[in-house]
Amino acid sequence: MMNGLTKRIIISKLKNISAKEITEYAHKYHISVTEDQAKLISSHLQRSSYDPTIAEDRAQMLKKLAQITDIKTAKACQQLFHKMIKEYGVENYFK
Repeated sequence: MMNGLTKRIIISKLKNISAKEITEYAHKYHISVTEDQAKLISSHLQRSSYDPTIAEDRAQMLKKLAQITDIKTAKACQQLFHKMIKEYGVENYFK
């Protein structure tokens, strides 16, 4: 089980990510996201109460991402998310 501090940090980062950070991550990982899409994603995340450690919340986030961008972008982000949690060794937090 994830400790409370780690979970709060993850949720805080998600809620506070800027459009600029989203476009930088997208560019870094070769995912196509326009500036307007990044702004929509950022504002949606700021208004939401997603907990990315909960599978149902992750599914809702990806569904909304597909609405803002497209299904290809959402799938690329999902693959990147899984790659990153493995790289950081935190898979156990995301069951």
